[in-house]
Amino acid sequence: MVYLRHQISININMSAADVLIKEATALADELSLTLHHSLELKEMSTPYVLNIDHSGVSLCQTAKGAAGPISANFDQGKNRHRRLYGGGNGQLIAKAAGLKKSTTPRVFDATAGLGRDAFVLASLGCEITLMERSPIISFLLADSIRRAQHSEDPALVAIAKRMHLQGGNAIDWMRDAVAPLADVIYLDPMYPAREKNALVKKEMRAFHDLVGENLDDHELLEAALTTAEHRVVVKRPRKGDRINGPLPQLVLSGKSARYDVYTLKAFPK
Repeated sequence: MVYLRHQISININMSAADVLIKEATALADELSLTLHHSLELKEMSTPYVLNIDHSGVSLCQTAKGAAGPISANFDQGKNRHRRLYGGGNGQLIAKAAGLKKSTTPRVFDATAGLGRDAFVLASLGCEITLMERSPIISFLLADSIRRAQHSEDPALVAIAKRMHLQGGNAIDWMRDAVAPLADVIYLDPMYPAREKNALVKKEMRAFHDLVGENLDDHELLEAALTTAEHRVVVKRPRKGDRINGPLPQLVLSGKSARYDVYTLKAFPK
């Protein structure tokens, strides 16, 4: 991933926790990224900076007038609001994953990103394995999960302990699996952002710059269909094209998102 050297560098502030300093240094070595110490954003030469300080990890743009930092904090903003007021098993994502009073599936999130959908499912009781192939995004997500696991809020701690992050390519994991990875495999591959929400635009722009679009989403679906026990759920923009392959047996549409559900075997009653 040499191309990242021109896109992103890492900045470690001295207020950062020792474990983050060690991990960020190792990440810089792994990806051959420039490592800075306590510089200001305006002093950076790369378009993006992975900033490490006392508050954790954030992804920042260095251009003048750029949007604010990106993080995956589960105890603030939309994540917190959705956990407290999201609607429980009545949410479309819960229905798509097959959650009921008698059913709490194990989930494999093959395209975790910042973990927002995984957090929703974990808040509803699901044990969930998250897979993220971008080392940069995975680093952001790992820090947020760890912070949630050490929160003073027992409910948040319990949710975070149901989230198990793995780095690597989910397609390889699924193809190498000798048994079903989970009851439900969840896919949300990169897609051009059409939402008007500024936060979504900011994150999607950064993800496209650093990760690129998924050009192998059909391979993701193919591998998932051979590895899931009960169903595969694919999240798409409401009017977006479906992934090439078989037709879903169920489609659930909301205001901005759609869930294409491929049912393989009924859940036990």
